[in-house]
Amino acid sequence: MASVTLGGNPVTLNGTFPTVGSIAPAFSLVAKDLSDVSLASLAGKRKVLNIFPSVDTPTCAMSVRHFNESAAKLENTVVLCISADLPFAQSRFCGAEGIENVVNLSTMRGREFLANYGVDITSAPLAGVAARAVIVLDGNDQVLHAELVADIKDEPNYEAALKVLA
Repeated sequence: MASVTLGGNPVTLNGTFPTVGSIAPAFSLVAKDLSDVSLASLAGKRKVLNIFPSVDTPTCAMSVRHFNESAAKLENTVVLCISADLPFAQSRFCGAEGIENVVNLSTMRGREFLANYGVDITSAPLAGVAARAVIVLDGNDQVLHAELVADIKDEPNYEAALKVLA
């Protein structure tokens, strides 16, 4: 179990955060059309997992915007924005913002993702949602980059995440 902070206050996480060189755990999450999307269904593609609590917060929204802009320039790469938001809220946000280059996935089903990826917040006030993290996978699901952001209110290191895909 790891700990991060929210505005400097400790937050406890459940699970084991993936490390560089490891193989990412399998998952199945919910897409905007309510279908299930598995990690296996994205085989052969490089993946950026942008994991965050909710698109309805400023830092989370900023990370989606940033990765949306970057995703258009990446070859054979899909950016997955993963949060507890329902697919309807994710679609509303992306529609209003003109975001078209990322795939939003919800943890409304497949909640084991949170613990399997070590981002399961177990202490209030955000208990039940994901901590902020960025994990980059190659086409074989090997972890190339893994950042568990120290304070949930902070943005991830976009440059470090995208550098491994250059």
